Amino acid sequence: MKIHICQRLDEIDKEQWNRLVPARNPFLRHEFLNALEHNNCVGETFGWLPHHITIRDDTDQLIGACPLYFKYNSYGEFVFDWSWAEAYERMGKAYYPKAVSAIPYTPATGPRLLLADSDNRETIARNLIQTALELSHQTSQSSLHWLFTDRADTKRLKDAGFMLRLGCQLHWTNPGYRDFDDFIDSFTSKKRKNLNRERRRVQEQGFKFRIVHGHEATEQDLELASFFYTSTFDKKWGTATLNTGFFNEVAETMGDQLVLFFADLDDRTVAGSICFHGEDALYGRHWGCYEDYHSLHFETCYYQGIEYAIRHKLKLFEPGAQGEHKISRGFLPTPTWSAHWIADKQFGIAVNDFLQREQRAMRQHIQILNESSPYHAEKMPPLAEHYQ
Repeated sequence: MKIHICQRLDEIDKEQWNRLVPARNPFLRHEFLNALEHNNCVGETFGWLPHHITIRDDTDQLIGACPLYFKYNSYGEFVFDWSWAEAYERMGKAYYPKAVSAIPYTPATGPRLLLADSDNRETIARNLIQTALELSHQTSQSSLHWLFTDRADTKRLKDAGFMLRLGCQLHWTNPGYRDFDDFIDSFTSKKRKNLNRERRRVQEQGFKFRIVHGHEATEQDLELASFFYTSTFDKKWGTATLNTGFFNEVAETMGDQLVLFFADLDDRTVAGSICFHGEDALYGRHWGCYEDYHSLHFETCYYQGIEYAIRHKLKLFEPGAQGEHKISRGFLPTPTWSAHWIADKQFGIAVNDFLQREQRAMRQHIQILNESSPYHAEKMPPLAEHYQ
């Protein structure tokens, strides 16, 4: 096995990389990660420096890969370790740089160890993990973090001695609904009435919705998507890291995997949400609007996406991080995982103690959230397979 560290995804053949990506996962595709690099969404400006790991066999075929970044901040990760950084620095040590295997700005669960379908899968996986650890040691990283790992990678990392952190997101799963009415028939009467009232308010205001895929998007559509994305960060005093160039590139290279939901009022587009479509999942990422309208956020970001997922027979809709208001709209508490290694052993012991206590609290939190479910008890949808 030949191991190489790549600081530009352009060094890696697109077709070989994508052969390792399961279920057309949009965020792991070469096109998505490369668009981030091409348009300076990652790099020195935002503190995400690519150090992707690749493993090739003796015929020079890519058989393993791992997206990896050296980070100089904790922005855009959604597994919050700001308090760790402060405590580390109070010890007189630098928490940054640190190494992170994640999809920048994207809190979506998926594999982080990309493996060829062969009898050597587990050996390749172990080599990727070991290489990431050795690289972190050699470059004096304070820590190594794997964020939003799927079930298989979480187990591999636990077996390799990494500490696990439990989180929670709110996801919608599809046991096979025929249409939207079939979906809300699984709700209790009160919750169903509330949801229908929200949708009716949007209709009464005169909104019309249109769905535009990347390969159909006009220049104006993509400028609108970029504007809505940026405007939300401006309103919340955040930092917009994606740009029009990024949206133009993924629209061209990823075709129907980019899905834009636009809300039009009086022949003017006033709001939009940005999603990505995998083989069996829809991922909601960002939204924005010119001004506030009653219930428009719920329709644009959630109900339009649920209808799309049902129509395309998708099993999962991840609408992004946070937001307990999603529960009453059919999104249920779903465990998420990350794995962590800390260079300083004493600090690692303290972090591990914290994580054990946090896990107990998070499990109780998930249980409490489940009690707010809008579903009839006998009609609760199951978790998606890679979360079970």
